[in-house]
Amino acid sequence: MAAFDESTYGERVADVYDKLFAHRANTVDAVEYLALAAGKGRVLELGIGTGRIALPLAERGIRVSGIDSSPRMVEQLRLKPGGDAIPVTIGNFADVKVPGKFSLIYVAFNTFFGGLLSQEQQVRCFERVARRLTDTGIFVIEAFFPDVARFDRGQRTSVVSLDTDRTVLDAVMHDSINQCVAASHIVIGADGIRQFPIRLRYAWPSEMDLMARLAGMRLRARYGGWKGEPFTASSPLHVSIYEKVPVVKPEPKGQRRAVRKRRQQARVRR
Repeated sequence: MAAFDESTYGERVADVYDKLFAHRANTVDAVEYLALAAGKGRVLELGIGTGRIALPLAERGIRVSGIDSSPRMVEQLRLKPGGDAIPVTIGNFADVKVPGKFSLIYVAFNTFFGGLLSQEQQVRCFERVARRLTDTGIFVIEAFFPDVARFDRGQRTSVVSLDTDRTVLDAVMHDSINQCVAASHIVIGADGIRQFPIRLRYAWPSEMDLMARLAGMRLRARYGGWKGEPFTASSPLHVSIYEKVPVVKPEPKGQRRAVRKRRQQARVRR
């Protein structure tokens, strides 16, 4: 089996990504929410890809930067109007090696799971994001809500689309111990068979909340979609918003002594 890393998927699928997956993602509602959340501050997208979300945000005058592990995905971004104007860092976004602070950092469409293939990387990503947020900034994650009941004996094959000249299949294997999924998106057409391998390491919402706490952040809100739908046990995805925990400065020693003295005097009078 050929080696797989966080860039493999993007390098394979870049030239057909928009055509294959545009219908699966709710771009309009995502852009509307993120544009309001961004305000006038700087914005960073983790896994910017072909610019599905970043370009509409930039068209609204929002200062967007990005990180992506796949040079070929970024090449597709550069071919689109306005794509050359968006600063992009090539690399694993677990490290978030981008200078400055941001009022909004976001990662959409399950990219948090697909771009970070271990729990250690996911924890490190939260830590690095916390360092890059302004004090009032937020970290927004769109991710699927794991449904392990979909798998039969650790696997699943499904038909995505079927027409007269093309068939698209998804073949998936599930490792429940490590919370990992190995999948292949298979396109069968007149020009032959193309295979797009996918690897991801999913995390439960409660696990992601703990990662946030370890990084000095906390959950502000969680929705079942970009329009603020309630998140329930039947929600296929969640949009989770994290914020930094405010740092409480300790009182000066002299002030602490004065407070203790007043408390002691109050107890004596009682």
